[in-house]
Amino acid sequence: MSYISSALPEKKRREISFHTSRIELSQSALKKNIKFLQKVIGPRTIFSSVIKGNAYGHNIRTFVPLAEQCGVRHFSVFSAYEALIAHQSLTENSHIMIMGDLCASALEWAIENQVSFYIFTVEWLEKTLEAAKKFGRPALIHLELETGMYRTGLAGKDLNRAVRIIKSNPQHMKVEGVCTHYAGAESISNYVRVQEQIHRFKETALDLARKGLKIKLWHTACSAAALRYPDTRMDLVRFGIAQYGFWPNKETQMHYFMHNGTPRSKKQLDPLKRVMTWKSRIMNIKEVAKGEFIGYGTSYMTTRNQKIASVPIGYFHGFARQLSNRGYVLVRGRRAQVVGIVNMNMMMIDVTDFPEVNIGDDVVIIGSQKKQQITVGSFSDLAQFLNYEILVRLPEEIPRIVVP
Repeated sequence: MSYISSALPEKKRREISFHTSRIELSQSALKKNIKFLQKVIGPRTIFSSVIKGNAYGHNIRTFVPLAEQCGVRHFSVFSAYEALIAHQSLTENSHIMIMGDLCASALEWAIENQVSFYIFTVEWLEKTLEAAKKFGRPALIHLELETGMYRTGLAGKDLNRAVRIIKSNPQHMKVEGVCTHYAGAESISNYVRVQEQIHRFKETALDLARKGLKIKLWHTACSAAALRYPDTRMDLVRFGIAQYGFWPNKETQMHYFMHNGTPRSKKQLDPLKRVMTWKSRIMNIKEVAKGEFIGYGTSYMTTRNQKIASVPIGYFHGFARQLSNRGYVLVRGRRAQVVGIVNMNMMMIDVTDFPEVNIGDDVVIIGSQKKQQITVGSFSDLAQFLNYEILVRLPEEIPRIVVP
């Protein structure tokens, strides 16, 4: 493989070389993304790195230290397990916030390690109070408000009851934040609904302030909301997909430029840089005569004498079977078409017009090579998946390597 850093221990380098593919994470790309997004939200707003879904497929254990090197000190996860992995991966005095599931068995661990977490039911608040009293340390909580998504969140009588419990137990609970989540901020079709949510949140925030609740952080924005609705940025923004170099969708990208000036060059057209590059290698090359079927079944027949290369990745690795006879990869800076059915652990590509191709050559599945690029967007469009879906389907066992 063309890039396995010599800075890695020999044992690690050898282990990586055993794998059929690897994912490279660009430190310079992440730095540029964080710089751009921090400029969007302003220097006083906290940048929270959302690392749920195994850091959107980038791998929590690898990504957390990388993000810390880029200045990030706040991480958002979905579950207690993700919080545990993130906590084990910290190299700085960074904070972890759980936005979703926290099982009872992990509650004391969260309190002990000052991991903050969302409260969205009175019952869970009462369990938290009980655990904090038992452990003798205050729980750091975020009250999640129900503003119109109807997934999780407190509202009405339940919210009032929660406020009374919190105010009666200041030594056992600290309200780190009050938050909500928008129901599709990336799409104009949800504009009215999102505006209603913003209005409800602000009204409830005023009510909580009148009740004397001491709150450190107000936060509602994800990537799409921060880029489309400036008044959602508040004290903290939970950046997920954008920090990895992807716009939530094309609509969000165009909306941003319509309201922040048209880019003057192709380079300015996309200030977000893809952090991830996924690479494999050519395993075998075979000369196949005209009129032969490639791989399983009869979905692809050679139309001339062709040169077919085997690549040791398949749908087990996250390369969707839907890309059979449709997908493309990069070899020596040129596009090579996937031919035949994508197998569990292998796929075939047509390299007939690549006279210089050799066994062992790099194959770029996602990323750039010379002047060509395979984007997650094009990859996911062909597979009929969301770009988020493609990323989180990448198995954890594929090694992630940090590159400059």
